[in-house]
Amino acid sequence: MTPAFAEVSYNHWVVALSFLIASYASFVALDLAQRVRTQDRTIARAWHIGGSLALGTGVWSMHFVGMLAAALPFTVGYGYTVTGLSWVAAVAASGVALHTASLPRLTLARLGCGALAMGAGICAMHYLGMASMVLAPGIQWDWLLVVASGAIAVLASAVALLIFFALRDYRGMAARNRQVLAALAMGAAICGMHYTGMAAAGFAADSVCLSADQLRGDSLGVLVTVAATMLLSMAMFTSLLDARMQGKTERLASSLKAANAELQQIAFRDALTGLPNRLLFDERVASAVERSRRDHASLALLFIDLDGFKPVNDSFGHRIGDAVLQEVGRRLAATVRACDTVARVGGDEFVLLLEGASDSAAIAQAAQRLIDTVSAPMEHGGHEVRLSCSIGVALYPSDGPHAELMAHADAAMYAAKRAGGSSYAFFEAHMNAGVREQIALQRELRLALERGELALHYQPKVSAGRQRMTGVEALVRWQHPTRGLLGPAVFIPVAERFGLISAVGHWVIEQACRQIASWQRQDLHLRVAVNLSVHQLRQEDFVRRVAATIAREGIDAAQLTFEITESVAMEDAEGTLKAFEALSDIGVQLSIDDFGTGYSSLSYLRQLQVGELKIDRSFVQDLESSADARAIVEAVIRLAHALGLQVVAEGVETAAQQDVLTRLQCDDLQGYLFAKPMPAEHVAAWAEDTRRREAGAAQAVELSV
Repeated sequence: MTPAFAEVSYNHWVVALSFLIASYASFVALDLAQRVRTQDRTIARAWHIGGSLALGTGVWSMHFVGMLAAALPFTVGYGYTVTGLSWVAAVAASGVALHTASLPRLTLARLGCGALAMGAGICAMHYLGMASMVLAPGIQWDWLLVVASGAIAVLASAVALLIFFALRDYRGMAARNRQVLAALAMGAAICGMHYTGMAAAGFAADSVCLSADQLRGDSLGVLVTVAATMLLSMAMFTSLLDARMQGKTERLASSLKAANAELQQIAFRDALTGLPNRLLFDERVASAVERSRRDHASLALLFIDLDGFKPVNDSFGHRIGDAVLQEVGRRLAATVRACDTVARVGGDEFVLLLEGASDSAAIAQAAQRLIDTVSAPMEHGGHEVRLSCSIGVALYPSDGPHAELMAHADAAMYAAKRAGGSSYAFFEAHMNAGVREQIALQRELRLALERGELALHYQPKVSAGRQRMTGVEALVRWQHPTRGLLGPAVFIPVAERFGLISAVGHWVIEQACRQIASWQRQDLHLRVAVNLSVHQLRQEDFVRRVAATIAREGIDAAQLTFEITESVAMEDAEGTLKAFEALSDIGVQLSIDDFGTGYSSLSYLRQLQVGELKIDRSFVQDLESSADARAIVEAVIRLAHALGLQVVAEGVETAAQQDVLTRLQCDDLQGYLFAKPMPAEHVAAWAEDTRRREAGAAQAVELSV
């Protein structure tokens, strides 16, 4: 006899609630799919586990809320074990979904396998949930509808995966709107599978639920609804928080990228003209040489030096001079091909790299075209400026290896300049005199820095009246293994020419600061003066490195004085002003060296935060014989004192020079009359001898009185 089946009705409000839970779970799943794709494996694994638990619990709770919507002819209860297994199936299906969503691309095979695994998990969850109700008599199944519910589960899973991948390319509100619509569609599909599965189940009118005393259906439905909603909300909140953090991280990364681009611009571009600087040019030459070797091609390097630029600076000022250099840079860049490189490597020095240049006649035409371009008149500040240039040409590989190319082009340029300027010259072997020695010297200088062959000697400064030691000037020496002790005049020009001056200069500053600290420990407090080059002032991180060195050695910044020659200070007055302001801010003392020998600007001198002027030795040497020299020195001392500056005279070699400078009220003196530069270990003894002589002289005066 066929049993009578009960008619099952549904509470539409509870059905709607199950649909909302399924849609909410789908919305959270779509959001979590983005989180799982993060590149950090540890974070991705955490999102995968947490997302699977949240999503699985959401889908599982939808099932029991859907069961709560059905009006069954018996009190519903669920068995503990099978109910737990149904939750495990829901979590496993969610894990498969999130794993598949995290893959870089969705192939047909991955779609099929993922959809089948997810559909099987959802079906297992649903039918295990049904099986957790122990009924007598049992459920009678309509297997056609069971198969239909399974097909819906697989199809819904496939659609869900397709939606996951479709939403990857959207951002912002567009992504959020599509995510809401997709979640509603997925929620409807999940509900469709559930209620099709419910329709497949036939319940006898006289069925009794034997598990009613375990998990009550109404209590479980309410419990899982609340728990799932809370869990999904926590997952959603955490996802939104992570999204905001990721957005902030992306903005910071974007800012960092922009800052790096700006730093690269600063590091590889000349600040005045915007052209590549020496560092970038050297890199491009190295790359071009590699291509030349590979392709058996030639390249040309042209060294361009402006003729008559210094008179422009002296006559019209540095503002006009800077404008002229910028105009020359623009003209040179506009004259050459896009594949060529123009760079500024010095004050009025430019270089040009021509790749694929094997025809000397074509290179000569290019050089003459550059000369004609530079020679065209310029209008700046109401002044007409006319310049010319001298060009030296070196070819690779015919004129030597890569390391010698710049030096050979430089030598050819000087040959063109000696010929009267406004011309070009190709490198020839006889121009090599001295070049090879300089190249060898720069190689040895690089090794000297590594081997510790450089040393600092210190020349004392004394007060003009009392001959009391007031400080020292640090002078670098090179203890060459075969040439003996070399002075800076021998190797500093080489360091500047071959880009080693920054490394040498930084070593000098570090060594000087270390020595100040060492003397402090001996209770000897001396101010140490260090000479700066224009290359150091142009370094963007120069002041930061100086401050770090001072802090590391634990010395007072006021014990360190930087000396820069007047001509260098005025070469880039604006840049010098900025650098001096930054150095003054950290407490370093500043001095203008060789004052009176270069182009002076009293307006800039007033703005530069210097505390000292040094009178050039050329004026000091002529004090005894030249009234003009005496007048110049007197004027410099009065000017300096009027501006509140100390005055140091260097190159003092005779007592007569000392007497004149003392009468003119010069503050400090420096020269061979008092002491030659000496190693650091001799300075303390010399200072003690000076102190004893001063004390003895004072005692003799007292006795005579």
